[in-house]
Amino acid sequence: MEEKKASRRSAFKKKGQKLVRALWFIAGTICLVLGAIGIVLPVLPTTPFLLAAAACYYKSSPRMHKWLLNNRWFGEYIKNYKEGRGLTLKAKITAIIILWITIGFSAFFMIDILAVQLILLVIAIAVSTHIIRLPTFKKA
Repeated sequence: MEEKKASRRSAFKKKGQKLVRALWFIAGTICLVLGAIGIVLPVLPTTPFLLAAAACYYKSSPRMHKWLLNNRWFGEYIKNYKEGRGLTLKAKITAIIILWITIGFSAFFMIDILAVQLILLVIAIAVSTHIIRLPTFKKA
């Protein structure tokens, strides 16, 4: 009788672990997609989502974690952040230009509400300040 209970607990625990790993994997994939979108959409932060994806994949899939860290597009963001190197000057300039073009267009041509326009401008200033304050990484 005790063996059956122990066997059931073990089976339940394994199913629970599989479910938790699957949830971590799904969360990692969502973060990865958001990080990828953030590469081209400057108001969406790339590095925090990629760091979250790396943490989720670390808990769910060693293979995906390794893939992410060694990926030619995403791995560099994570490695530069972990090592405190920041962004390249080109990446900073590109991000700030795209940020101001997209927010400027939205604020002045798409939105007629002054309060929302001001909020967008404050966001643009805050994100620009954050980007400028990051260390400038010089590629060798």
